[in-house]
Amino acid sequence: MSPSNNDTHRDSGSARSTAAKARRTTAKATAPASKAADKAAEKTADVASTAADTTERAAGTTAAVARAATERVEAGRQAVIAASGQAAAVAKTAWVAIAHRKALAAGVGAGLTALGATTYAAGRRAGRRSLGPITRLTGGRI
Repeated sequence: MSPSNNDTHRDSGSARSTAAKARRTTAKATAPASKAADKAAEKTADVASTAADTTERAAGTTAAVARAATERVEAGRQAVIAASGQAAAVAKTAWVAIAHRKALAAGVGAGLTALGATTYAAGRRAGRRSLGPITRLTGGRI
């Protein structure tokens, strides 16, 4: 149902001024709360910005730590590869020595014999007396 038109003698200007007064009064009453809400919104935005910056720095630090850990793992892997290669070379050398032990033993024996003969000859030469020039000329008679 629609409202009745019985109050036609009312002044619409006074209703408007009353509504405007009510709006002004409401605006004045809510102004401190509105200002507080605006300040809270600004502070919240600042806190959010600070939190985002902190999170970004933490993410960067975490990425750097992860990168450094990856590099250390890679260096460790390279060290293990190098050590296993050296161990394989030593094992191969040992296997060759065991496989050719007879030839190796014969070579070592021949080398020791040659070394003994050389030292014996050098010792006999060193054990002889040295002769002077006249004794050598006369064949040891003088």
